[in-house]
Amino acid sequence: MINALLNNKTTVEDLKNILNNNWRNGYTIPSARLYPFQWNWDAGFIAIALSYIDSDRAMEEVSSMFKAQWKNGMLPHIAFHQLNDNYFPGPEVWKTDQLQFSSQEVSSTGITQPPVFGFVLLRMHSMMQSNPKWNAFLLDIFPKVLAFHRYLYTHRDPNNEGLVYIQHNWESGTDNSPLWDHIFDSMDVSTARDVSHLRKDNKLVDESERPTNENYKRYINLIDRFVACDYDDSIIAQTSPFLVQDVLFNSMLVKSNYGLIELGKYLNQDISEIESWNTKTIESINAKFWSPATGFYYAYDLRANKSIPIKVSSGFMPLFAGICSSDQANSLVSHLTTSFAKNENWYLCASCAFDEPAFNPLKYWRGPVWINVNWMLYHGLERYGFIDLADRVKKDSMKLIENEGSFEYFDPRPNGEAQEKRGIGADLFSWSAALYLDFIYNPSIC
Repeated sequence: MINALLNNKTTVEDLKNILNNNWRNGYTIPSARLYPFQWNWDAGFIAIALSYIDSDRAMEEVSSMFKAQWKNGMLPHIAFHQLNDNYFPGPEVWKTDQLQFSSQEVSSTGITQPPVFGFVLLRMHSMMQSNPKWNAFLLDIFPKVLAFHRYLYTHRDPNNEGLVYIQHNWESGTDNSPLWDHIFDSMDVSTARDVSHLRKDNKLVDESERPTNENYKRYINLIDRFVACDYDDSIIAQTSPFLVQDVLFNSMLVKSNYGLIELGKYLNQDISEIESWNTKTIESINAKFWSPATGFYYAYDLRANKSIPIKVSSGFMPLFAGICSSDQANSLVSHLTTSFAKNENWYLCASCAFDEPAFNPLKYWRGPVWINVNWMLYHGLERYGFIDLADRVKKDSMKLIENEGSFEYFDPRPNGEAQEKRGIGADLFSWSAALYLDFIYNPSIC
């Protein structure tokens, strides 16, 4: 299986070569054409696959990301290890080098991404223990991941409810999700600068598949606000129009807390603080995000003090984190098979429900299938005993890569409805290749 042809286009060796070719000096870029730096949660998913290919490289991937960690524990969403003009916004926009508490080793952005490294390291652990460097690496990296979680609970949970907020849509990982539309529609951008001429992404791939210029004006305006207050989280919490408690982000936090708890036991570390965090976060996710009326998890707009009742794939992530009751899991599965696929010929899982007005099968996080979400959904469905549906998600993911290549995202519609080119966005995309490899190399449930 592993050495066989996937089809006439793609082999497992091709997928390994994507990771090899996207390797730079100590880290992996998501895609040479569109993303020339190291991204936070990408690095985590990539490190999982590298643990099967080259365990030393897997550890280096993680270590390189944490070189960008700030003194307050914040782990940036991009590490600018090397200069590259093929991306906007670069370091000159973020202006984090001037901060006393940013990394002095690597330039970075000033925002974070979903906390994946707790569960990533635990997944790597079963594969890496034969490496004589692993225990020393784990002892070094564990407190850094813990510091990141402590930053989130200290700086991003103003109500002490165990739910952390994101202050920029890019922190969610689901950049142009319809969840943020109402926030951006209400933002005063009368004095915001026009950055359309500075963008690179919509010139490198079809602009119809990317966020709009009006989107980007708001994205950059948020950054400009952060720069103006020197990234003071207390000021941002008081003044920023974007303050959201996100389902995916908090579910990843729970899952990574569990990872740290298990690794902490292995390392004989005190895990009581992590256990306390996790208990509160799980309770609050079910109390605040779950809608008994609709049977789905929704993000919460902390600035406007209201739920955001839009069904997106992030709402399934409590399955991955083991947060749901069996009744909640059954309800989520009902949504998955009715609102996220019109019939069995659709590919799971669309990033937005097709019965939402904002659904767009080609537009980034407004409809296309993403392999990392499918990977997490697969493990969540397996955990709750939905074996056949989990198998469908896994097979859909693998088939998309086999038939289309290792793209960033994919049109979920079946033949006859989908465009001819179902693979969308960046090609030769690292985490799609990485998670396919995890599907075939490691059958255990994450």
